[in-house]
Amino acid sequence: MIAFVAGLFGLVVGSFLNVVIHRVPRHESIVWPASHCPSCGEAIAPKDNIPLISYLLLRGKCRNCKATISARYPMVEALAGLLFAAAAIRFGFSLQLLWAVVLIGVLIPLAAIDLEHWLLPNVIVGPAAVVGLALSILVHPSAWWVYLLSAVGVAGSLFALVLVYPSGMGMGDVKMVGMLGAFLGLYAFLAVFAGALVGAVTAGLLIAVGKIGRRSALPFGVFLAFGALLTLFFGQNVWGSWMRLVGGA
Repeated sequence: MIAFVAGLFGLVVGSFLNVVIHRVPRHESIVWPASHCPSCGEAIAPKDNIPLISYLLLRGKCRNCKATISARYPMVEALAGLLFAAAAIRFGFSLQLLWAVVLIGVLIPLAAIDLEHWLLPNVIVGPAAVVGLALSILVHPSAWWVYLLSAVGVAGSLFALVLVYPSGMGMGDVKMVGMLGAFLGLYAFLAVFAGALVGAVTAGLLIAVGKIGRRSALPFGVFLAFGALLTLFFGQNVWGSWMRLVGGA
């Protein structure tokens, strides 16, 4: 039941995240005006703003001008719903669930904005880092210093890499991994490693099929978000398996 409720809540949050994804890169308010068609500007009626269902009933078109609505809208809603439900299954009804859904709610718009605009907005990353640190300390009050030092440490490590290889990553990536440190503590290093690994594999495949060149760049924030999600759900298991392997060796 909690997973079902969390999933429904995720659908609603996903609808709001679509507003964030569309408006924040354009420096528009996410509060006012109300949701409207980006093509004709007509306000969207409540009956046409039901997550997933309205998109299907309208067949992906604006009721007023018939302009095509991006498939990104239902995809974000569905992803948020699925991840919120998965978090409820993983963490149960607890403070950790709040911590997890906040992190998920931050990662989705950051990944989508970076994919579309090659941008990781400070207006999202900065407040998210503060909230993430506060929630992490509430969940693990005795280890407050771990999250603080992790945020500084993982950001500092990536910043050093940017200084050595400035064309590979930007300061937005540095700030984002600092935010991950505030949420994930030492596991943020695992998230960065997982993201870099998935990014390298993706780049290799795209190069192999001729979609990009060897010197082409990819939006690293997308892969950081993916690595963070993997770490959120599987990080403890992966870390535990690794430590047992090292200990056995």
